[in-house]
Amino acid sequence: MPDAARACFMTVDVEDWFHSYNYGPLVSRDHWPNYESRVERNTERVLDILARCSVRGTFFVLGWVGERFPHLVRRVAGAGHEVASHGYWHEPVYSLTPDAFRDDVQRSKAVLEDVTGLPVLGYRAPCFSITNWALPILREAGFTYDSSFFPLTAHDRYGRLEGIEPNAGPFEVIEGLTELCISCLPAGPVALPWGGGGYFRLVPFGLWRLGIERILRRGAPYIFYIHPWDMDPGQPHMAGMGRLNAWRQRVNLSRCAERLEALAGAFSWQPIGEALAAPRAAPSAPRPAPLPTGAVSMAGRA
Repeated sequence: MPDAARACFMTVDVEDWFHSYNYGPLVSRDHWPNYESRVERNTERVLDILARCSVRGTFFVLGWVGERFPHLVRRVAGAGHEVASHGYWHEPVYSLTPDAFRDDVQRSKAVLEDVTGLPVLGYRAPCFSITNWALPILREAGFTYDSSFFPLTAHDRYGRLEGIEPNAGPFEVIEGLTELCISCLPAGPVALPWGGGGYFRLVPFGLWRLGIERILRRGAPYIFYIHPWDMDPGQPHMAGMGRLNAWRQRVNLSRCAERLEALAGAFSWQPIGEALAAPRAAPSAPRPAPLPTGAVSMAGRA
């Protein structure tokens, strides 16, 4: 089993198109049941691509989705992928009180464990909105790792972990909880977002692959993420979301499936939980050298 500090992790944030923050106040969760759901067909498409490439990964599933599509979650688990939590309501962590956050993650964990019959050990915050006070709550809820910290300073939606520098590998962020940062690419004094989502749709594939190879040469893991709706050019339009958010939501959707298949076939991938459970995967001290603390803002969304 490869060491988690030098591995590639394929991760999927399982949510529907209308859960995207690009829609902002246009979408109320009270109205979610009224929208056309496309999460099942889009997630099945991701599963088919990964199966063709013999890739297993970690699927961070929204509890709301798991409750309504339990057969889909069982399909994910049955294909050999790890099922982890993306929260229940897709609310930014920093917008919640600690009690509300605790209720959200506990509800999501319970739903997913009930559906799969398996322990849910990993968590990813919606829109990478993690914050320091949330970490002990995750540990108390029974999570053993978090993959929410996107070490950029120039994004209007991402959360912050105070006192934590961008890190090259898994590390124990608090006792009993391992953090796996979303990948960034060092570029002189700045760090470029190189994790996935809208950035992956925007950057030419050949350049993206070279960036991954550079990250791996540094001895760091590579953590890739994608949403099922990232590959869905047929998702509904919604008036009033603004030009920037519409561009963030829709840029290069038609090319993403082909790119994902090329990426899946180009590297060796594994589920996060499996790698962390391997004897050599235990976080070590001291922490690896940090990435540059600066960042440039790219208009793709998480």
